Amino acid sequence: MGIEIERKFLVKNSDYKAGAIGIHYVQGYLSSHAHRVVRVRIIEKDAFLTIKGPNDGASRIEYEYPIPYADALELLKLCEKPILEKYRYKISYEGLLWEVDEFLGDNAGLVVAEVELENEHQLISLPLWVGDEVTYDLRYRNSNLIHNPYSKWHQ
Repeated sequence: MGIEIERKFLVKNSDYKAGAIGIHYVQGYLSSHAHRVVRVRIIEKDAFLTIKGPNDGASRIEYEYPIPYADALELLKLCEKPILEKYRYKISYEGLLWEVDEFLGDNAGLVVAEVELENEHQLISLPLWVGDEVTYDLRYRNSNLIHNPYSKWHQ
């Protein structure tokens, strides 16, 4: 069984971009239920189907499978709207890989950093560009951003 242990943080500034290259991601949700998420994702010319279970703290089960690009394009048509788009930057910092997502469209202006851990109690050092932790704030889940986009949070 695949387990994802992840902490999520807001980003304070754009210093993470130094030496990092943003990769375009397109992702849609066939299911965005709180107890199961089924996601279709295209990263450049690669495509994946991902199934995630409910959160247990910062952990959840996760299975990800490569799928044909053409299939992903067709599956995106079946997904809940809107489709999420973002640029992802990968940054190594003190032995860990940080992923910073800059969201586009209705979620423009939202920049979130995630780091995957070996266990929930793993100690980490935060890069200077990392701000407040939002791991347990459900609004920041990608699957929730389709129903409650960042652009509507302050209206």
